[in-house]
Amino acid sequence: MSATSDSESFTTVAGDKHSEVPLTLNEPVPQALGLFDQFGLWGNLGVSLLGFTGAIFVLQPGGTGTPELSLIAGLSAIVLGTILGTLAVAFSGVAGARTGAPAMVLLRGLFGTELSYLPTILNIVQCLGWGVFELVTIATAAHVVAPALPRWSYVVLAGVITGLLTLRPLGAIRVLRRFATPAVAVVLSYLFIELARHRLPALNHGTWSGYWAATDTVVAVAVSFAPLAADYTRHSRSERTSFWGTLVGYGVTQILCYVIGLLALVTVARNPSDIYGAFIAVPLGSLCFALLATRELDQSFADVYSTAVSIQNLRPLFDRRILALGIASLATVLALWTNIADYENFLVLIGSVFVPMSAVFIIDFFVLSHGHWNLSRHAPRRLTMVVPWAMGFVTYQLINPGYISWWVSLWTNVDRLIDFRVASWMSASLCSFFVAAVVTLAGGGVAAIARRRRAQRHPA
Repeated sequence: MSATSDSESFTTVAGDKHSEVPLTLNEPVPQALGLFDQFGLWGNLGVSLLGFTGAIFVLQPGGTGTPELSLIAGLSAIVLGTILGTLAVAFSGVAGARTGAPAMVLLRGLFGTELSYLPTILNIVQCLGWGVFELVTIATAAHVVAPALPRWSYVVLAGVITGLLTLRPLGAIRVLRRFATPAVAVVLSYLFIELARHRLPALNHGTWSGYWAATDTVVAVAVSFAPLAADYTRHSRSERTSFWGTLVGYGVTQILCYVIGLLALVTVARNPSDIYGAFIAVPLGSLCFALLATRELDQSFADVYSTAVSIQNLRPLFDRRILALGIASLATVLALWTNIADYENFLVLIGSVFVPMSAVFIIDFFVLSHGHWNLSRHAPRRLTMVVPWAMGFVTYQLINPGYISWWVSLWTNVDRLIDFRVASWMSASLCSFFVAAVVTLAGGGVAAIARRRRAQRHPA
């Protein structure tokens, strides 16, 4: 498909097993990834060592020491949250498959080129930060399994491998599909069976209080990949391949990941720091944990590669290989010298920016604009799209302002000022997504009415 106008500024070509990502944004985009390639990529991204420990926020959504959800409530929150969050990722990915544009470049169509730079910069900060987190997580897990080597050596090794993977991204995805995905499937199934053999509490033992807060945490983890999705699905052979590969691949493995973490918490471990030990304690546990730690490299690969592609929205002619190697080196240095634990709350705050933006993106692209966006370097500003995004963001913060003390105090004062009380059923992700979607639809309806009135006054 050749680009013929500003609204279709990317040329897509058929690809094969030897195709690779172009070096700049001005080159043709090979659509070479089949269903199993996408399934392998997203199936691996759905598994994370951080996800296992995140199950504590499902079991105790109110925090440490608060009542625990019943097992049936926790399991349903995991399934519902994953499906809702992954649907947003899958639809975002379809836009990439349709246009051939990476994720941040697609935002030119939503906000205009200049306004797209704001979320692009936020995404660069977010992806780089999570890349550092992943290197720290990989090194920590590897050091648990093989403590003979110092922890810093694992950070350096993980950083080097991450940088090498980003040089040939499509090749890395094919390797994941052929080797990592089968191994992950076996390990997850084995851990699930081993943990499920323990005596479980009654399914209804516990509470449903905090159910929506628990669901919210699962939604947030899944939807965090929405700003990255099109970076990979732009290389899908079809929109259907993109959608189902993402939805099924990511959805199935995230559900398994959270369920395994939840089972570990209610049977063996009683807090997140015990989960790694719980895995190692099962027969062959050290081998399973080592495989999971190695597989975590796909997370750092995705974060570093998407950081590079996001920068190309600002500088389309920059070579992605040089960008990726530079970012991998920076992430490695930060992982060695930065107290990343203090940065996590800031990353969660940035992530909340993209939940309502995903709603505006999906509604405008699929419903209002019918997939026709101007993705050129001269795409005009669309200030009206900022309004629903901002309203969704405010909704999110009113319900869940996160964990940074001064930021929480600010929004607590706003809640008090407008006499807003957070109800137990409110999910920050779902409510902000709903508000942003409704306001986007309403704005589109008003614009359509205005266009009809202008047409009536000035008939052709």
